[in-house]
Amino acid sequence: MDIRIAAYAVIIRDGQILLSHWNEHGRSGWTLPGGGIEGAEHPIEAVRREVREETGYEASVDRQLGIDTMVIPAARRHTGKVPLYAMRVVYRASVVGGELRSEVGGSSDDARWFPLSEVPNLKRVSLVDIGLGLDEAEPADGVPEPKRR
Repeated sequence: MDIRIAAYAVIIRDGQILLSHWNEHGRSGWTLPGGGIEGAEHPIEAVRREVREETGYEASVDRQLGIDTMVIPAARRHTGKVPLYAMRVVYRASVVGGELRSEVGGSSDDARWFPLSEVPNLKRVSLVDIGLGLDEAEPADGVPEPKRR
């Protein structure tokens, strides 16, 4: 089994959420800004870097909201011949500088603010709902509601 650790930000300001548009391998959808950890990077360093790369904003991390995990079967992967265990560290963050822009040459191709009321109508990945759920519930153990048993 392969393992991928990534870090993502829930950034909400004035009733709007900042999302990036993931577009890779013929699949796409709105997602939380963030992505894979590089080298010996700490997840907080990774989420700050990813927010900057995908949105143009500098972000401060306010707190860790939780950790989501999932296993992607080998048959659903575009690369690799074994299942992928994905660990996604989710933080609440705030914009502290920079200007909104879209990523160039990466796996995301747009970044936008959306009113929270519009999120249910967006074509989005499940991580958006997981992140919003963690942001609202702030579970002490950091486990997203759908994963509780």
